[in-house]
Amino acid sequence: MDYRHLARMTDETGMIQFSVGGEPDPESGYTVDDNARALLVALNMEDGERERYASLYARFLKEAQRPDGTWCNLRKDGVFLPDLDSEDCQGRALLALSSAASSDLEEVSALSREMLEKALPANRRLHYLRSQAYTLIGLLNCTAVFEERRNSLLETAEEFSQNLIRCYQRTKSPGWYWFEERVTYCNGILPQALFAYYSFTGDRGARAVARDSMMFLCDHLFARGYLNVVGNRGWWRKGEDAPLYDQQPVDACSTVLACREAYLATGEKQYLELARLAREWYLGKNINKMPLVNPETGGCHDALVPGGLNPNQGAEALLSLLYSEQVMQKLAPEGEAGRR
Repeated sequence: MDYRHLARMTDETGMIQFSVGGEPDPESGYTVDDNARALLVALNMEDGERERYASLYARFLKEAQRPDGTWCNLRKDGVFLPDLDSEDCQGRALLALSSAASSDLEEVSALSREMLEKALPANRRLHYLRSQAYTLIGLLNCTAVFEERRNSLLETAEEFSQNLIRCYQRTKSPGWYWFEERVTYCNGILPQALFAYYSFTGDRGARAVARDSMMFLCDHLFARGYLNVVGNRGWWRKGEDAPLYDQQPVDACSTVLACREAYLATGEKQYLELARLAREWYLGKNINKMPLVNPETGGCHDALVPGGLNPNQGAEALLSLLYSEQVMQKLAPEGEAGRR
């Protein structure tokens, strides 16, 4: 695994948000979104830098957390600013910490548990589907961390899963098996969360919606025999064609994770093959037939664009590539693996 660019994009504060070409841009600041992703990547590292990186990213999240348990997403010039705050940021942070809290790294585990104590009540008030989906998976992970709260955690997880199902039932129609009137970004997290909930509880209603929405998404994304994530130039609106550009690495990672979760939940090997195919998007099996991995830097280009590649290699793209590689490596050749 090539962590050269991760080392370059990390300083004493945390993971830097953007780069200009392959050069980190410290003036762009640091976000909770990126440092939560970086924490997950660090936890899965297998070299001597694992503890240092994981502790650094966890400390960034600690500094970014407000007294009410929510996070301020953006830090610039040594100050936390509310400019990029979102519910997705809250869900991503909680999901990352729910894994870190069970870590064998003492400082990281202690910090994560402390943050989760404050964040869990705040995250129960989230309204947006993706933020609820991130939190739902985090709540399931937290049952092993806070055993005395298991029933309460599962009650909130059930509320979020039922809301996902209600949105799906309200919006679906012939030819459109989705949770919203648009297919936008990080789409895989929605069926992924329901597959995770099914694996944990055996809820067959959650499994049915997860499977139908996942197959709808995959039938479109892999229609050409390779992954085509939905372009961000307008997104995919119900009744319209999906834009092809720009295609972003974070959406490929979301697809990898959703397909992997679907495989682990059902044992259906078609999902394992789709996860592998989604991973190959980074390596050149895509609409532009160009690898996004930059061999000179170890970074990942920010997007596929009509003329080729976005030249920048920021944190979101890099961490999406690394995490996709890590989770796929954890699957044995036959695809056998335990849950998170």
